Amino acid sequence: MGRNHQKLNNCLEELRRKAGLTQQELSEKAEVSRKSINAIENGIYVPSTVLALKIAKTLKCKVEDLFKLRL
Repeated sequence: MGRNHQKLNNCLEELRRKAGLTQQELSEKAEVSRKSINAIENGIYVPSTVLALKIAKTLKCKVEDLFKLRL
């Protein structure tokens, strides 16, 4: 993880729930492990650009909707 990850907020759990998906369902659709989804939601793991794009596509949103920098 980058040294600035503490300044990164994510809305993944909120957007996933709005889409009516469980962590398992999202992980299958985005082709990633459920543990990765959980770690991202809990701020433990910052996804790669490719993974962030896959998740955004699955949730039909922009990456900027999922992740925001606190300045």
